[in-house]
Parts: sequence; structure tokens; C-alpha cells
Amino acid sequence: MGKLADRNGRKPIYLLSIVLFGVGSLLCGLSQDVGSYEMLIASRAIQAIGAGGILPIATADIGTAVPREKRGMALGLVGAVYGIANVFGASAGSLVLDIAGAENWQWIFYINVPISIAIIVAGVLWLPNRRADEVAPIDVWGSLVLVTMILSLLWGVRNLDFFDLGASITSLEVWPWLALFLVLIPVFVLVERRAADPVMNLGYFSNRGIALTLVLSLLSGVILMGVVFVPQFAENSLKLPAGSGGYLVIALGLASGVGAPMSGRLTDKYGPRVVLGLGAGISLLAAIVIILWAIPQPSMASVLTGLIGLGLGLGFIVGSPLNYMMLERVPDEESSSALGTLSLVRAIGTTLAPALMVGFLANAGTTMQDRIMEQLPDTVAAPALPHAAELKATLEKWKADPELADRIPAFDTSYLDRTEIDLSEMSSSGGDLPDDLVDLLRTADVTNITERSKLVAERMFADETPTRVAEIQGGVQSGIDGLRSALGELDQGEGEMTSGLAEMDSGLAEMDTGLVDMTRARAEMTDGLEGMDRDLYILFAGACALTLGVLLLVGRGPHHPAAPPTATVPDDAA
Repeated sequence: MGKLADRNGRKPIYLLSIVLFGVGSLLCGLSQDVGSYEMLIASRAIQAIGAGGILPIATADIGTAVPREKRGMALGLVGAVYGIANVFGASAGSLVLDIAGAENWQWIFYINVPISIAIIVAGVLWLPNRRADEVAPIDVWGSLVLVTMILSLLWGVRNLDFFDLGASITSLEVWPWLALFLVLIPVFVLVERRAADPVMNLGYFSNRGIALTLVLSLLSGVILMGVVFVPQFAENSLKLPAGSGGYLVIALGLASGVGAPMSGRLTDKYGPRVVLGLGAGISLLAAIVIILWAIPQPSMASVLTGLIGLGLGLGFIVGSPLNYMMLERVPDEESSSALGTLSLVRAIGTTLAPALMVGFLANAGTTMQDRIMEQLPDTVAAPALPHAAELKATLEKWKADPELADRIPAFDTSYLDRTEIDLSEMSSSGGDLPDDLVDLLRTADVTNITERSKLVAERMFADETPTRVAEIQGGVQSGIDGLRSALGELDQGEGEMTSGLAEMDSGLAEMDTGLVDMTRARAEMTDGLEGMDRDLYILFAGACALTLGVLLLVGRGPHHPAAPPTATVPDDAA
């Protein structure tokens, strides 16, 4: 879309992007009403094509329309609007689901339709149109190869298990797609070099400054994925009802809205490298706060402190710096396609990051059962039968009397003085999750991994508890049944044994004390979920630290150039 905007004018392509997004949203909603999953997938593809052109074209238009000395502030305002809208849009989606009900999720798509119509009307009336004077043929083959490359890369990585690379990379769901991606790289280079107007300027990758800017964009996509897990993190930490964590993201959105315009003014004054480094540093500190304070000591204060710091840092990152760095290194007539390339690389980062993050969660989930089983009791003390010794001696004496033996049924007297019930030999999975639960984790994605992890943990606990209780009660009940059977044959000692039965029945209530270890098992399950959150934000912190490292390699670049850049991309090795 960015390339088409540079060729045919930003206004018509921007409006086309809005139309595609609105139509795709409408069709997504209708797919629920007609009950077609295939229609939903196709509609999401249409929606994504439209969304892919909206932000790059708008950013390029604003970035090239203002004086260079105010470009940072303008791009910062774009970042502020984008950040606030993105966060409040998610909260609005939660509100729509609260009102309409989760089963009526199509309304989160329908709400986009009137918004799209309003933007189209405003755009037709007020948007200016800028386009290239000369238009070369569309690079159809380059576009097809690029799309195939991206899809094969994303599908291969999506199915890759980062904790079992040796096995997963040989899977038919992984290696053919990654191999196709590698094979298509030289094909894409050849096609683009022969194209009159290539869909992607290969000079971007031979220019050191632009190449490192694209690397930073990839890392920023990884960092942005930290926001996706914020609602689940808030729900886990504060024990909020499912779906309520999205409202805490408002704090992150407000902080991002403050940080983005601030980053724009600082970019104009100090340059994008300083601002981007500041954003990565603040995000790193926020991740440390979450890891060391909010997760081990969850409270509204600790969680909000981490989220506000995270939002402020992200405001600096997604605001003006990267867009500024890209626009300063390309000619104005390539601004839309250049920012489109930047957005593409960032989108790849936002796709690769969940695959790794989901791998962390799935790996933690598959090891959680061992931690829970360690907390469950191997033995449980059963209440002693009243007068057990006397009853056992009397029964054994009667069984030894030939005249009475025939009247006494076979009865295991060992239950009379049994004080412990052994659970160590009870049948279990041996510490391994059932295949269906493993598959549930392995096939998860960024939209459902946290909920699936909770489901797995709850199911393990729910499945284990009744089995343990049944073993406990079964052992005691055997003694009760035996006594009842003996009572049917014995006339003597009836009063004493009836009294023993009454006390035995009341003793069953005391068995609950043997299940106190189950509470510790549930606490261990909660610790496992918190460990998942910790792993995610350790990965987030690592991406921030890596961003700071890459910034040291990026030259200052042209900050306020005396003359506009030429039509080619110069090699900025500074």
C-alpha cells in the first residue's frame, strides 16, 4: 500500500485502505452470523491489507508535510494518537463484549464500520493528494514473491518449538516453509533488480544506517508484544475476573500518550537515537519493576507502577524516533514505501515475538504438573476406629470358634487398626501431561496461551483432587462396609459396634484435614502462572537491552540536513 501511495497519490490509496478495512470488518462480523470460519479468515485478510496501508501512509504524509525542524514533534503526535487509540480501542472492545456478551463478538468488528465511513467522508472532503509525476509499471512479480516469502517465514516460525528445536525443525510444518523462505531470498533480489519500480528498494539493506534502523524496528515489534500480555498479567497478579485486565491497560495508554509527543519534541532537539535509547531504557526499568516487584508482591500500586513505566517507554519507542530516522535517510517521494517497509519489519517482529513467548508459556505449562504433584500428600492419616483393638481381638476369637466361624463373613480386620492410607501407588500420568493438554499448549497462540495455561493448571488440579479424595474415602469406607456386614451377622456387641460406626462416620469429616496439602498445590499452580509472566518480561527486558546495544552501532545520521536527499539512497556509514 505504501508503494501504491507513492505512485498513485496518498489520498486515494489511504481511502482505499480505509474502505478495505471497513469492508473486512463488516465481513468478519457477518462470518459469525452465517457461521463460516473460512469467511472469517478471508475477511481478516481483507481487513489486514487495508490496515497495512493506514498508518504508514498517514505517517508519511504528516512527516513530509511539516518543516524538517518540526518533524519530530509532528511524528510524536502521530505516535501519541496511535498509542492512545490502540489501547483505548482494546478497552472499548472489552466494553463491547461486556455489553453484548462474549458470544456476540461480531460487534467488535461491526463497530469499525461507522468509524470507517466517517473517515472516508472526512478524507474525501479535506485530504490533499500528492503523487509522483511519473509512474512506472507495478512490480507484480516482486509483490508476489515478497508476500510468499513473508507467509512462509511466519508459518514456519509459528510452528517452531524454541525449546525443542532439534525435533520441531524437522517437522513438515516447519522446515519446508523455512526452506522456501531461504530459497526465495535470491529470487526476490533478482526480481527487484530487474523491476522498473521495485516494490522494495534493496538499497535500504546495503545502507548501514537504514539497515540498522530496520533492525531496531524489528526489535521494537518484539517490545510491543509486551503489551499484548498485559491484561493476562494484571488478571493473574491482582486475581481479577477474566476480561477485566484490559481496563488496566488504560494506564499504559495514558502514559504512552504522554510519552509520544514528549519524544517528538526531544527528537527535534537531541535527535532520534537519544530518544529511542531513552525509551528502551525506561521500558527496561519498567520490566525490572514488574519482574522484581509486581510479580512477587502483586498490588495495585506495584502493577500500575510497572504499567505506567512501560507505557511511557513505549511512547518514546513507537512515537517519532524510528519514523524520523527512516524519513531522514530516504527521499520524500519514497517516504510512504519506506515507512511501509519499516512497518513490515516491525510486523514481522510482532509475529516472531509471540512464537517465542508462547514457547516460554507452553514449556512452563508442561512442567507445572511435577511442581503440583510434589505438593500433594503421599499418605493421609485416617481416623482410628474406636475400640479397634478390642473389636479385632473379639472377631478373631469368634472366627477361631468352629461354631461361630460359619456365621461370620470373610472380613479384613486390617482396616480396623489402619491409621494411614497410602496414595503413592495410585495410578497417575507419571508426571507427564495427557496428550490432549500438551497439544492444547503446543497449538496455542498469542491470543489464547495464557487462558489455555490456566485451563491446563485448573484441569490438572481438578482431575487430581477427586481421585485423591476417592482413594482416601474408599479406604475408610471399606472399613465401614466391613463393620456393617459384620453387624448383620452378629447379635452380641451390637451396641458397642453401632457406637463405633457412629464415631467412624463422624471421623470421615476429619479426613478434610488430610487435604490441606491440596491448598499448597493450588498455590504452586499460581506460582507457575506467575513464573510464566516472569519469563515473558525477562524476554521483554532482553529485547530492550538488545535495542540499546544496536543503538550504539547506529550513526547519528543526518539530523537537520542542509539540502534534501537525492533520489538514491546514499550509504550512511557514520
